[in-house]
Amino acid sequence: MFCNRFGVMNTLQRDQWKMATRVLQRFGNGLSQAKNTAQSTGQTVVLSRGLSASNHRSREDSWFKSLFVRKVDPRKDAHSHLLTKNEESNLYKIQFHNVKPECLDAYNQLCEETLPSIHNDKYYPCELVGTWNTWYGEQDQAVHMWRYRGGYPALTEVMSKLRQNKEFMKYREERGKMLLSRRNQLLLEFSFWNEPIPRKGPNIYELRSYQLRPGTMIEWGNYWARAIGYRQHNSEAVGGFFSQIGNLYMVHHLWAYKDLEAREATRNAAWQHEGWDEVVYYTVPLIQHMDSRIMIPMKASPLQ
Repeated sequence: MFCNRFGVMNTLQRDQWKMATRVLQRFGNGLSQAKNTAQSTGQTVVLSRGLSASNHRSREDSWFKSLFVRKVDPRKDAHSHLLTKNEESNLYKIQFHNVKPECLDAYNQLCEETLPSIHNDKYYPCELVGTWNTWYGEQDQAVHMWRYRGGYPALTEVMSKLRQNKEFMKYREERGKMLLSRRNQLLLEFSFWNEPIPRKGPNIYELRSYQLRPGTMIEWGNYWARAIGYRQHNSEAVGGFFSQIGNLYMVHHLWAYKDLEAREATRNAAWQHEGWDEVVYYTVPLIQHMDSRIMIPMKASPLQ
C-alpha cells in the first residue's frame, strides 16, 4: 500500500511512515497514562468521556490516513488549455457515416458534388481537412474531418449559414436516405502535432483511435510530446486530436503511408529509436480501448 510499483518505499514514504508510527505511539502512551491515573484515583470513566476519546481517535485516524493520500495541486485552467495550441484558433469536427452498402457509390458522388463547394466558399469559415471511405475496419463507412478557424464561434456561424443554404439542406435530405447511422465529435489538436495540410497522393490513411482512462489525458500528452519525434522520419504524421464533445477522453492519431507495406516498415522502424519502447510501455496502461481504420481518400479530399 505504501510502496511504489516496484514494491520499494521511497524516502518520503519512509519518513511519513515513521512520523505516523510516532503519533500512534504517543497516542497509545497517553491512553495508558490516563487509564492508570483513573484507576489509581478511583475515578469512574463515564460514557461522555468515552465518546470524547472516540472522537479524538477518529480525528487522529483521519490525520494518519491523510499522510498517504496524494495531494492534488489546485489548478485554475482546463487540461485542454495545457494540451492544445490555442483553443480559440482551430476546432475540428470528425464525422462517421455508416452507409447502406448498396448506396455507397451514390453517397460518394453526392459528397463530391457538395462538400468542395462549402470548402472553397470563403463565406463559410471552415475547411474540409479530409474525406475518406474505410478500407479496413468498419465497412461501408465514410469519415469526414472539418476545421473551423476561430473555434466555437466559427462553428456556430457555419451551422447557422448552412441552415439557410437550400442546396446543402437538399444534400442532407438525400444523404439521410442513404445512411444507417451517423455520429460526430468535436476535437482540439495537440500542440506538439502537425496541423493537417493538403498533401498529394496516392496515400492510404490510418486513423488510430484511443479511448483513454478518465484523468490520463495530460499523462498521454506528456509522453506523446516526446514520442512524436520518433514518428516524423517519413512524414507519416498528419494530425493528432483529442475530444471535447462526443466520446470524452478520446484521442485520434491520423497517419499517411504510401501503402500497407510502407506502413509496416515505418512502424517497425520506430522500435529502432531509443525511447520508443518506453513510450509504448507507459502509454498502453492508459488505454481502455483502441481501434484502427485504414482509409482511402475520396476524390474531393484535400488529403490525397
